[in-house]
Order: sequence, then structure tokens, then C-alpha cells
Amino acid sequence: MSVLGFAGCIGALRENTFLLKFFSVFLGLIFFLELATGILAFVFKDWIRDQLNLFINNNVKAYRDDIDLQNLIDFAQEYWSCCGARGPNDWNLNIYFNCTDVNPSRERCGVPFSCCVRDPVEDVLNTQCGYDVRLKLELEQQGFIHTKGCVGQFEKWLQDNLIIVAGIFVGIALLQIFGICLAQNLVSDIKAVKANW
Repeated sequence: MSVLGFAGCIGALRENTFLLKFFSVFLGLIFFLELATGILAFVFKDWIRDQLNLFINNNVKAYRDDIDLQNLIDFAQEYWSCCGARGPNDWNLNIYFNCTDVNPSRERCGVPFSCCVRDPVEDVLNTQCGYDVRLKLELEQQGFIHTKGCVGQFEKWLQDNLIIVAGIFVGIALLQIFGICLAQNLVSDIKAVKANW
């Protein structure tokens, strides 16, 4: 994007038709790639759901390995009020949270604090609220943690905000088309001036 922006800027300042054409062609290419990605995402939404599920489960496995990844998962689970990819039992994939008898971790059969239902009157975050919660029955769990998976919650959020998401993509597409039109207009103006020499 930096090279593309640089080419467009220098092409306009120096009235270089090659750089302006380069800018226009690659901006058009990016536009059509975005369009193709949107169409493919709509057509292959089940495959994308499976890939998202796989991505979240892989990150659940590595939850304690990387602090940035941990913060990302915690943010997603708090924002979408979810736990795991399909549900809290996905945390069995993590060596610290799995429910096997050989697991010596204190977090055994638990979930991270980001899965917990927050009490609005609590000022201090209870980071141990998810301990041993998966030993309870599912109906009991609902009082302590979010039992819906993040894949389903993300799909629900996407459907609820479809107009906003589509509006952002259309706005970006219109800006790209506008940039292409301006670059091509400048190229034709430069050629018209050069033709008069």
C-alpha cells in the first residue's frame, strides 16, 4: 500500500503517466480482488466457518504460550460474550484447562476469566471465576460463564451489523473507484497537454 500510495503521489506531482497508470492498474486489481474475496466468502461461508473454528481452536491450544494471543482471545470472548469456538468444552484442547485426571493445573476443568459472566456491580475483575466451572452441569454453568461458542456469536454479530459492514466495504470500494477515475483523468489531461506541444 505504501508503494502504491507513493506511486500515485509522485505520479501526480511529477505528472508521470507511467506511475499514474501503475497506480490506477494496481488500485483496480486490489478492487477486483476485494470483490472476488467478498463473493467467495459468500459462496463458501461453510468452509470459512470451519476455518474460523479451526483457527480459534488452534489459538485455544496455545492460549498461555503467547500473551498477545491470550489478549486477543480474551478480547473476543468478552466482546462477543462467548467461550471457545463452539462452547466451553473447547478448552479441553488446552493443557492447562483440560479435564483429564493427570492434569495438575489449578485451572483444570475451568475456563479463562474472559468466559465469565461479569457482575455489573463488581469493580474488581475476578480472574479465578472460571475455576472448576466445567465440573458443573450445563444449566448451572450458564449462571457463571457464557456457554455459546465464539463462531456462532461472531456470525450473529455479523448478521446484526450487516448494513454497517456492507456500508464500510461499499465506501472503501467507492473511494478506490474514485481514485482510479482521478488518476485516469489526470493521465488523459497530461496526454492532451503533451499533444499540444
